[in-house]
Amino acid sequence: MDVKIEESWKEALKDEFAKPYFEQIVFFLKTERLAGKTIYPPGPLIFNAFQQTPFNKVKVVIIGQDPYHGPGQAHGLCFSVQDGVPPPPSLVNIYKEIQSDTGVTMDIKKGNLTYWAQQGVLLLNASLTVRANEANSHSKIGWTTFTDAVIQKIVQEKSGIVFLLWGKFAQEKQILIDETKHHVLKAAHPSPLSAHNGFFGCKHFSKTNEYLIKQGQDPIDWKIS
Repeated sequence: MDVKIEESWKEALKDEFAKPYFEQIVFFLKTERLAGKTIYPPGPLIFNAFQQTPFNKVKVVIIGQDPYHGPGQAHGLCFSVQDGVPPPPSLVNIYKEIQSDTGVTMDIKKGNLTYWAQQGVLLLNASLTVRANEANSHSKIGWTTFTDAVIQKIVQEKSGIVFLLWGKFAQEKQILIDETKHHVLKAAHPSPLSAHNGFFGCKHFSKTNEYLIKQGQDPIDWKIS
């Protein structure tokens, strides 16, 4: 499957990779491939969030649920799509909130958030793969055990991380976070179904940068160039 994962994460998560549940994930994905199933994102991009945001660079964590399941969309970063793919509705709403909150003008034709990831924003989906055209089809194969372990590793070994929890699913991860060491911001999900229930107006982007600056860290440049 040509899976790649950045070295600092490989070291941080080596115990997880050796556990039986992770071996079962690998077996499941190989079985799906042999059965002719299309899986997103492609193998080299399954761990793209980790590739783009090394463990020692993480400053902000945004938690998503499931990769996009349409062709050419998913590339291993939550809410983000590959170059040339129009931003989905939730991402358009994220852009609207950034513009309203910070005054930054967003290019709503671009949906690739790699620039955020390279600045230290870990764009982590709870499930790292999905079967084509079947939402949440890999949500019970063990990925949540793995990504919960990722969150716990960050919580235990780092301090001053901003966690952005949008919607009920992400907010269920709050129990994993030590809020004496880290900063949690919660809001409704940016989906068109819920954005008007508290995502719009949450000001999470300016609040994140205010917190980072207080911690002596560089703020995130939210503009997608």
